[in-house]
Amino acid sequence: MKLARIATDDGPVAGRYEDGVVHTDDGAYEVGADGEFLPPCDPSALYCVGRNFAATLDQMEYERPDEPDFFIKPPASLVGHEDPVPYPQFSDEVTYAGELAAVIDDPCRNLSEEEVPEVVRGYTILNDMDALDQDGRTARKAFDASGPLGPWIETAVDPTGIDMYTDVSGERRQEVNTELMLFDPYEIIAFLSQRFTFRPGDVISFGSPANPGLVEPGDTVEITYEGVGTLRNTIVNSSERAESTGVSH
Repeated sequence: MKLARIATDDGPVAGRYEDGVVHTDDGAYEVGADGEFLPPCDPSALYCVGRNFAATLDQMEYERPDEPDFFIKPPASLVGHEDPVPYPQFSDEVTYAGELAAVIDDPCRNLSEEEVPEVVRGYTILNDMDALDQDGRTARKAFDASGPLGPWIETAVDPTGIDMYTDVSGERRQEVNTELMLFDPYEIIAFLSQRFTFRPGDVISFGSPANPGLVEPGDTVEITYEGVGTLRNTIVNSSERAESTGVSH
């Protein structure tokens, strides 16, 4: 089952998504006619794991970590499926990362790997945008709109053997299977739960395969995880994002 959120004139609504329609207890809402996709959850934080594929280690000349290497994005980083992503004014070197992500359903901490499936609502897709020329991971990865998320949450999928690929303006840039992760999703969620209390809606992403290029305004990034869906966003000049949101400063 797919769970989605859309923005309507009456505010956000959430429910079961099927064939372009979000079904709720109060009625059915057609995506596009009644509202556009929102990020499919409302997290207090996004916990992101890096360096989790061997090919990424080789490309970036990192050593294999002994435990998951993680950082945090704030809720301000979120945008939804098909939302424009502004190219940050402070950077000249921006890239993307197509990542599978879990959404937490229940408050929890100190999980065993066996307990993880019980607290996961389902899986979605994160584009972990990165301003490579900035100093420090927070400056690089935690800026506004650096975390496109969506298009929905898929509740019925095994995260341990999913084919994925990323296309940038029609060019295949990433392709791998999640079985090649150094730490699988259950290991990662259990590991992070020893350090953080998760809240409903929190997001945990599991890293990206080797990242072979940059993006520029005008590029469309499409990230597909088989059995989950495709997250699509277009990179725009920052002024275009301000016009679409009505926020200039």
